[in-house]
Amino acid sequence: MNRVLAASVGLHAACLATVLAAPRRWRPALAAVAVNQAVLTGAGLWPRSRLLGPNLTRLPAATPGIVLSFDDGPDPEVTPRVLDLLDDAGATASFFCIGQRARAFPALVRDIARRGHSVENHTDHHYRHFAALGLPGLRREVRQAQAVLADLAGRPPRWFRAPMGLRNPLLQTVLDEAGLGLASWTRRALDGARSCHAEAALRRLATGLAAGDVLLLHDGNCAHDADGVPAVLEILPPLLQRMRALGLSGVSLEMALPVHPATGSRSAAAAAPADAAAGRSRRGAGASR
Repeated sequence: MNRVLAASVGLHAACLATVLAAPRRWRPALAAVAVNQAVLTGAGLWPRSRLLGPNLTRLPAATPGIVLSFDDGPDPEVTPRVLDLLDDAGATASFFCIGQRARAFPALVRDIARRGHSVENHTDHHYRHFAALGLPGLRREVRQAQAVLADLAGRPPRWFRAPMGLRNPLLQTVLDEAGLGLASWTRRALDGARSCHAEAALRRLATGLAAGDVLLLHDGNCAHDADGVPAVLEILPPLLQRMRALGLSGVSLEMALPVHPATGSRSAAAAAPADAAAGRSRRGAGASR
């Protein structure tokens, strides 16, 4: 149990004890509980908040490269094309995959890993009410996705991202049990919204672009323009060009942070970066296109 949740439990217990000892003081006790609940709710609704536990919003100082992360895949239409664009740019990325979609398109998950990218956990079903789940529901969503993604990618995910970044105070306990770190973002394209315009999304990502940024795009559930082109395919090429002009490389979370967020062990990608590069160069071997 993290310190904030432990303090919240302590506050509730103290308020209950106060009311039992002095029933007339129920109003201030209730007010204290209400304020506590409001703070916890606000923290859960703020994706970049660290109040409920550790939360990666950018890479540590002096860490080179930019993490390109893609949510909600794999998608048979979009993911292979994103992978090709990354290959062409010599960039590596992290794909936060949904367990249900991984079971539907297992070859795509294997291809992501084969090309040298990291596969991370984005829950099993991507429920919109994920943040409202109790402990059993949170465990089920995290563990089921972890199992299928580990099997398909050849290594268990090390990072977790909540749907829409929303969570509740119980999630940190589940992540600790699963050995996962929580990752949000520095900036996001908002390319999952129907009203997304590629030029505006690109400006959001590229403004102030610097080493250490964690950028969020979507290869699944992404918006399409009037001609049916997925927004990410319009955003990614100029973004990669901008990165190249600034001398910034695209890296996965595993490459940028080789030390496991839970165990402290170093990843195989860090020990053998040449192997990861070789994986990126195998552009079609066994791929689903």
